[in-house]
Amino acid sequence: MPNLLFICSKNQWRSPTAELLFKGHQLHNARSAGTSDKARIKLNQKLIDWADVVFVMEYKHRDIIKQQFNIRHKKLIVLNIEDDYQFNDPELVEILKAGLVDWL
Repeated sequence: MPNLLFICSKNQWRSPTAELLFKGHQLHNARSAGTSDKARIKLNQKLIDWADVVFVMEYKHRDIIKQQFNIRHKKLIVLNIEDDYQFNDPELVEILKAGLVDWL
């Protein structure tokens, strides 16, 4: 069962919404974290190591991860979703479903 990790800045809206889409999923486990020092759950190497696939919301998150963590042998996917949505916003959910169609 692949482990999917979703990353945004503060782990308040985008990445927890993505994680919620996979709650109870039969084929994947999901977690979320943020790159900011103010993140609800701060990204760390242990979470990176846990993940089989790392999804980031923006290219800046990818760049931060590449600079601060060992991500060799990890699949890293940029979803390109800007920070314009609240937690579980219906539009955000639809964008995530479209971007994650191969995983859901």
